[in-house]
Amino acid sequence: MIRRFAAAALLASTVLAPLGAFAQVPAGNSAPQPVPFEDTIPAPRDTPYPGTIRLAVDATDTTRGILSVTESIPVAQPGHLVLLFPKWLPGAHSPRGEIEKLAGLIVTAGGKRIEWTRDPVDVFAFHLDVPAGARSVEAKFQFISATAANQGRIAVTPTMISLQPNSVSLYPAGWFTRQIPIQMTVKYPDGWTAAGALKAKVTGSTYAYETTNYEVLVDSPILAGRYGRTWPLSPRVNLNVFADDPAELAATPEQIAGHQRLVDQAVKTFGAQHYDHYEFLLSITDQLGGIGLEHHRSSENGVTPGYFTKWDEGPGRRNLLPHEFTHSWDGKFRRGADLWTPDFRTPMRDSLLWVYEGQTQFWGYVLQARSGLVSKQDTLDQYAAIMALYDSQPARQWRDLLDTTNDPIISSRRPKGWTSWQRSEDYYNEGLLVWMDVDSLLREKSGGAKSIDDFARAFFGVRDGDWGELTYTFDDVAKTLNGLVPWDWAGYLQRRLTEHAKGAPIEGFARNGYQLTYSETPTPSFKAAEASAHSTNLTYSGGLALDAAGNLTGITWGSAAFDAGLTVGDQVVAVNGDAYSADRLKAAITAAKTSKAPVQLMVKASDRFRSAALDYHGGLRYPRLQKIGTGDGGLDRLLTPR
Repeated sequence: MIRRFAAAALLASTVLAPLGAFAQVPAGNSAPQPVPFEDTIPAPRDTPYPGTIRLAVDATDTTRGILSVTESIPVAQPGHLVLLFPKWLPGAHSPRGEIEKLAGLIVTAGGKRIEWTRDPVDVFAFHLDVPAGARSVEAKFQFISATAANQGRIAVTPTMISLQPNSVSLYPAGWFTRQIPIQMTVKYPDGWTAAGALKAKVTGSTYAYETTNYEVLVDSPILAGRYGRTWPLSPRVNLNVFADDPAELAATPEQIAGHQRLVDQAVKTFGAQHYDHYEFLLSITDQLGGIGLEHHRSSENGVTPGYFTKWDEGPGRRNLLPHEFTHSWDGKFRRGADLWTPDFRTPMRDSLLWVYEGQTQFWGYVLQARSGLVSKQDTLDQYAAIMALYDSQPARQWRDLLDTTNDPIISSRRPKGWTSWQRSEDYYNEGLLVWMDVDSLLREKSGGAKSIDDFARAFFGVRDGDWGELTYTFDDVAKTLNGLVPWDWAGYLQRRLTEHAKGAPIEGFARNGYQLTYSETPTPSFKAAEASAHSTNLTYSGGLALDAAGNLTGITWGSAAFDAGLTVGDQVVAVNGDAYSADRLKAAITAAKTSKAPVQLMVKASDRFRSAALDYHGGLRYPRLQKIGTGDGGLDRLLTPR
């Protein structure tokens, strides 16, 4: 009663106060008004562009990473023309066009220079006036590839080029990009070969690619290099591999057979193919920037050396190709209606990434197991790691899964200090957990007659051979599920997307026959992940993770490590008075299990030292899945080859 009265009194006093009392500008202060702004960039229209753009790229300067571009753009009339550099990029789900790497732009018509003006609001747009009588304008510029990781992704090295057409081209504003014809020619270093979805006439080291439209061109990256090899995986799918060292191309017949089974299992799962041909573009390198990016008829995949030659050490790396291949169905062909855009300037809306990326993440793990690229046991161990990570993150209590679909635009994958509290692109792996829950519910409610495989064929396995975009809405997803098993799927999905709960949605694994448990020894998959990252992962053993030098790379919000005042960037230099080592820290955590005394850490931050007491007594804990009952459960059947 008292609180209610106080609130009412405060409201009354606020209403009775003069309306301008809290909004007045202090006397004598300046009070500007906004400068009016008019957007003069033409909106895209779904009409044919008058002519074919000719794009020539000189990619021979691999020492300095400079790609030189000459582009001839037909024009139908004189006057205002706006040229755009691609900004909102498919697959990035955000405005990540590297406009800062475009340099040296000179535009001419009939050999005479035309001055351009950058748009004051959209800096990816260049305004110019086409003179009377001009039939085309010519733009020359350079794309300056990063030469160090702190400049962005390295796209050019002395042995390899990752050529993304959106980085080496401009396009005219005012048209749907699918309506703009373009023909690209690229000159590579002598002796190099190139692979990509576009067919080309090859003369020496020059590739004249077939005429296509600008949307398809941007969707057709090229991987070129000094050392490359191609393996056919099916009549319509090829594996194109380039490496810094030709020894990295030594794949065994069984390794290639695993990739062939990947294609076979994907086609059996989805029931249709949304490409006329498909090219895996795989770079094995520690020089070129890493990547995993989907396209309709190809995918860009980057892994570190050892993909073939250290096969047993890298099961985690072999999830990349199943994930990106799945995107040909989920994300490229079927795409959220609010995510699809008519050009690369129109902003994308990412509300359905829990389907686009979440279900792709789901199928990536399923297909790696069905194909044998990764063993069933390693796949189960990887599931356990995902479940444990999201089950331990407190951020779900304030930020729901749906809101994380905004993260590509919010943070553009910039590093975060407190991901367990800030959250990140969690629609990938928490999306996987939701779709596992969906699979378990389909099985349960249909008495085992239906599963998520039926959803895959109904939703993605339509219109065989169509490699356009078939868009969908939230209601379409719920309707397809309801067509398999009548239930309130819309209400269920809405709850999963917007709930604020402690603990992740891992019930689907239990329904499908496996539960999350912890043991004192890591699984081989967990150990391999630590070795690959050169890290010590004690996330579930006090809430901290460290690199090889003892630098803290992760702290779980609210954990014992958090309560000890530790933060990302600190360096642990001593454990209980002895110099730090990973084994010494793990031994101390084990000993603390039977002691009330905290583990004493000496921590270095910049040039200062401090002590920290890790008051944790739960011992070493590593996640793994434990079978429930006997016989095959839903997860066993899900991972069985078709």
